[in-house]
Amino acid sequence: MKEFSKEVYLKWYEDMTMWRRFEDKCRSLYLKQKIRGFLHLYNGQEAIPAGFTHAMDLTKDSMITAYRCHIHPMAMGVDPKRIMAELCGKATGTSGGMGGSMHIFSKEHRFYGGHGIVGGQIPLGAGIAFADKYYDRKAVNICFFGDGAARQGSLHETFNMAMNWKLPVVFVVENNQYAMGTSVKRTANHEDIYKLGLGYEMPCLAVDAMDPEKVAEAAYEAIERARRGDGPTFIEARTYRYRGHSMSDAEPYRSKEEVAIHKNDDPMELVKHRILENGWATEAELEAVDNKSRDFVDECIEFMENSPYPDTDKIYEYVYSQENYPFLDQLEN
Repeated sequence: MKEFSKEVYLKWYEDMTMWRRFEDKCRSLYLKQKIRGFLHLYNGQEAIPAGFTHAMDLTKDSMITAYRCHIHPMAMGVDPKRIMAELCGKATGTSGGMGGSMHIFSKEHRFYGGHGIVGGQIPLGAGIAFADKYYDRKAVNICFFGDGAARQGSLHETFNMAMNWKLPVVFVVENNQYAMGTSVKRTANHEDIYKLGLGYEMPCLAVDAMDPEKVAEAAYEAIERARRGDGPTFIEARTYRYRGHSMSDAEPYRSKEEVAIHKNDDPMELVKHRILENGWATEAELEAVDNKSRDFVDECIEFMENSPYPDTDKIYEYVYSQENYPFLDQLEN
């Protein structure tokens, strides 16, 4: 794996700062009703995509996740301006403005969503891995899901098949400790989610996912195991989200004091501390990075504002796959 050098840490800090500002600005746009529908923010979990993409081969590996999906594609190389446009339903968005917040997608960067159905992406991740194995691409799929999705039956069916066929996939539960408003300790008789892999003799482990180094180390070992044909790994990435489940979440299930305690482990502050501790940058230089991130997010908003909405005649374009579908000729404008 690439070493954790000065360049890596400075890139992590720049990326994570921009990701945090991007999500904060999305919150503001939602309150202004420029983003509609659901909006799930990623604040606090930034070390996970930072660590994983450090360990991945971005020329061939792929990723799939749930609906808290703005940051993962950015880490994979998708233009944040197009993501912002998608969030606001603009034609220049990653899905042409048709998907919105929960359905970011990029075939070019092998980011396969953005899925609104809880746990729906788990068998899909295994399916992508099956294709990679079938065509001998030497590629690995990273399949993310939340702690709530770990209780879905599809997980067990997928784990069984993935182990049986030694598919090149890494399953990752982003355990931010709450499935919507329900704590992990209330959803099962155990809190160590990673142990679900033991029933399938799948290598499994928990990792401190507030530290991108620890995430990268666990990710690299799992990815290389999958790439050499030894099958999947299940990683429980223990993290914490600072915002509610979605913008409609009033957070009655936890206290402000609890959130404040977890903010002591902020991954951005950890990265900043290590940079300063090693003398890789000064406070003034990091402040300049902060300003650069703020300006870039403003550019994303400007791009979105100057982008058109999809044409109304596109409304039926992605609904039916066959052009002569029955009764289409009877539709009126």
